[in-house]
Amino acid sequence: MNTLRKKIPGLVSASMASLMLAPSCTPGSQSETSSSQTPNIIYILADDLGYGDLGCYGQQKIETPNIDALAKRGMRFTQHYSGAPVCAPSRCVLLTGLHSGHAQIRGNDEWADRGPTWDFEAMAKDPRLEGQRPLKAGTQTLGTVLQQVGYKTAVIGKWGLGAPFTEGVANKQGFDFFYGYNCQRQAHTYFPLHLWRDTIKEPLDNRLVAPHKKLAKDVDKYDPASYEDFWLTDYSADLMQKEAIRFVKENKEKPFFLYYASPIPHVPLQAPKRWVDYYVKKFGDEEPYTGNQGYFPHLNPKAAYAAMVSYLDEQVGELVATLKEEGIYENTVIVFTSDNGPTFNGGTDSPWFDSGGPFKSERGWGKAFATEGGLRVPMIIQWPGKIEAGSETDHISAFYDVLPTFSELTGAELKDPVDGISFLPEVMGKTDQAKHDFLYWEFPASGGQQAVRMGKWKGIRRNIFKDSMQVHLYNLEEDIQELNDVADQHPEIVQQIERIFEQEHEPAELEKFKIKQLGD
Repeated sequence: MNTLRKKIPGLVSASMASLMLAPSCTPGSQSETSSSQTPNIIYILADDLGYGDLGCYGQQKIETPNIDALAKRGMRFTQHYSGAPVCAPSRCVLLTGLHSGHAQIRGNDEWADRGPTWDFEAMAKDPRLEGQRPLKAGTQTLGTVLQQVGYKTAVIGKWGLGAPFTEGVANKQGFDFFYGYNCQRQAHTYFPLHLWRDTIKEPLDNRLVAPHKKLAKDVDKYDPASYEDFWLTDYSADLMQKEAIRFVKENKEKPFFLYYASPIPHVPLQAPKRWVDYYVKKFGDEEPYTGNQGYFPHLNPKAAYAAMVSYLDEQVGELVATLKEEGIYENTVIVFTSDNGPTFNGGTDSPWFDSGGPFKSERGWGKAFATEGGLRVPMIIQWPGKIEAGSETDHISAFYDVLPTFSELTGAELKDPVDGISFLPEVMGKTDQAKHDFLYWEFPASGGQQAVRMGKWKGIRRNIFKDSMQVHLYNLEEDIQELNDVADQHPEIVQQIERIFEQEHEPAELEKFKIKQLGD
């Protein structure tokens, strides 16, 4: 049975037994269920996709018919939150079911004491310079939990939770198969020199064009030939899609879990020409991006961003088509979401696209900040015939609820306590859905931040590193963009949030993630 990490006064735990869909089992045991009884799970995690970047969440400029179709056939969450406002900690929260006050990985850490970790030529020669800080051996993850009940597990895409040759690689954290980027920095190009197949470095037919290379000053920025360095041969997003489809086909006879951690639409802006051309015709002429805000330049940056999102949507459509062709569509749960809010660099223009939807998405309001725009993400879950088509929920949930949800869905027992609550009752149309008293985040970067969502209230500390422990309070029912601080008007709510801040923060084990102002 799922267990909460610790008992918190007033926090209700989920009732599991009445909703158990499959008995707990081990591979090969007599109690092991067939694929007709135990659903496959595909969890698609987009990278830096904003709450408002999908048609089913209000997007007007970018076309996403296949993802919108998931929403039409399933349930759309309107109050779902990522684990953190940037990549690695968000993924750690997702995989472990622990919020960022308890999680091992609480920020992006490029582990610079190893050597020149941003030198891509050096990394090409020495893979020990790749990757991020590792999860510890023995960590309970989505992979280890689902392996216990007979699932074949895979990660395809971007990992970011353990450098090569460490205990944190995907194959040592519960995943039978891994293909993609071990390292977040390597994912700063869609044309890397290599990807990883399990623990084997697999070379690609690309030459080294170091990420963040700018457009040369002496070239014509309006000439397409000036951008030839930024579209090479082996496009990683194509290769990973082929592996995802292959994994589905090869494992259709038994339950599988595919964690598809796509790097799209994280910059750099590198998208298939056919999609870029489509949006150039739709948007018209625009000013080129020369690389002055990091990442690679692009002749048509807005068209390229839209192209990346639509290409990801196309890939979702291909996966769904594969499930249907293989006869396993009806027995597959598909989840689509994003790791954090929209970015502010690399030639993207989140405000122009309304990528934040109802939330502000300018720098300081989206990615890297504990605002609604940085944390609230789209989330769609589909299971044909089981989840009501075209349904919507305002149930407040977060990434750390995914592990207990999948545990309940599959009958897998959690050996270690978690912070999450299963939202399976909600998606199955039950009336006994437990609710969080609050959600909690901390982020040891961007000035040092803490945040709490408590009912209609959102409390944020924005500049902890400057010894600013001030709590800013917002009523999300009246102020969804967090523009009007009402802390002075509600001191009792501020005091509650301050108690949660103190209660939920445990000192970080890793020095990089310590916040001394919180007593670390």
